[in-house]
Amino acid sequence: MYRLTNTPLKGILLGTAVTAIIQSSSATTVMVVGFVNAGMMKVSQAIGIIMGANIGTSITGWILCLSYIEGTGGIAQMLSTATISSVVAIIGIVFKMFMKKASYHNVGDIMLGFSILMVGMQTMSGAVSPLKSNEHFVNALTMFTNPFMGILVGILFTAVLQSASASVGIMQALSVTGGITFAAALPITMGIGVGAACPVLLSSIGTNKNGKRTALIYLLNDLFGMLFWSVIFYTVHAVVHFDFMGMVMSPIRIALMNTVFRMATILVLCPFIRGIEKFVFFLVRDSEEDKEDQADFDLLEERFLAYPPLAIAQSHQAMNGMAKKCGKILEIHWNCWCGIRMNNITRYRKKKI
Repeated sequence: MYRLTNTPLKGILLGTAVTAIIQSSSATTVMVVGFVNAGMMKVSQAIGIIMGANIGTSITGWILCLSYIEGTGGIAQMLSTATISSVVAIIGIVFKMFMKKASYHNVGDIMLGFSILMVGMQTMSGAVSPLKSNEHFVNALTMFTNPFMGILVGILFTAVLQSASASVGIMQALSVTGGITFAAALPITMGIGVGAACPVLLSSIGTNKNGKRTALIYLLNDLFGMLFWSVIFYTVHAVVHFDFMGMVMSPIRIALMNTVFRMATILVLCPFIRGIEKFVFFLVRDSEEDKEDQADFDLLEERFLAYPPLAIAQSHQAMNGMAKKCGKILEIHWNCWCGIRMNNITRYRKKKI
């Protein structure tokens, strides 16, 4: 992953591919937060992966569209979610139980996880399908045409489910009722991305400052997309009055809107990757001690390996800096031990007196 993210484009493609496989942008970003926190990746490399994760998570919506293909036989039945998840689950079980190589076991775990996710999505879709005949529920959907209410519902709903894919899947199931229009679906979709940042932010609790910066990048990406496109779209709509605002949404249209919205946001943000990095470093600032610690590791640049004498000199300088810090730590511990020792002697004397 370190080598595949040396450019922003590679990072975006990697993030898209990984998220398309594990079907969760939150899970991808949580892993990246862990990698950055462990020093395995840099914050600048994580930005591209997080952007790609926002695109990759929209693939789930397209897979769920297969469940709504009409027809009871032939290709329609073969392409259904139930058929695909069953076939993938069987292959995953074979890889997991009968293959000896660890790589096949890992592929089997991925396939089984994918199948379980698809079954869960289909179960949720079936659970909400009776609502299509509930008049009160259908009437309640009209309140989401208010952009502020729609965005708020999308944020809260996804924060509770902790999955953008699940939120989109449920919205696709509700669209079968015919009560979700474009005016209601767009703000909910905008809010879903921001709500999906909740588990990522929770995962950054207890991490170092780079881990917190990585989690903040996920939130900023979706927050910027929500603010930017809501201002642009609704400002133009106030002047032009789009005719498609009352268009009834279907599962395919929701999947398309979700994908276009996420891709458009990433296209706008791509030229500003360096600016995003500087902004998160501004929001989560380093103390003087952090800067001093980082200065030693900055000496160990991979580019110096092409020049062995320079690389050795840099290594010596970094070792000297770390040795000085070890000396300071030992001095602090010695002073603490001496202080505790003196306190114990004083207490003993007082007791004796």
